[in-house]
Amino acid sequence: MHASVGERIRFHGRTVGAPDHSGEIVTVRGDDGQPPYVVRFDDGHESLVYPGADCEILRSEGAGDEG
Repeated sequence: MHASVGERIRFHGRTVGAPDHSGEIVTVRGDDGQPPYVVRFDDGHESLVYPGADCEILRSEGAGDEG
């Protein structure tokens, strides 16, 4: 997974009925866009995350979709 500061990341709910949550990547701590990332979630809290298979990077229009 590769990401840049300013891109958004979405975490899919882990169980049926659990909502997705998303946020903005504010810091990339790994080399060449690799995790971990510091994410500011939509509810305002920030956390260091190591994204797994339940995540996707939301690219801006026209960019390749990778996750």
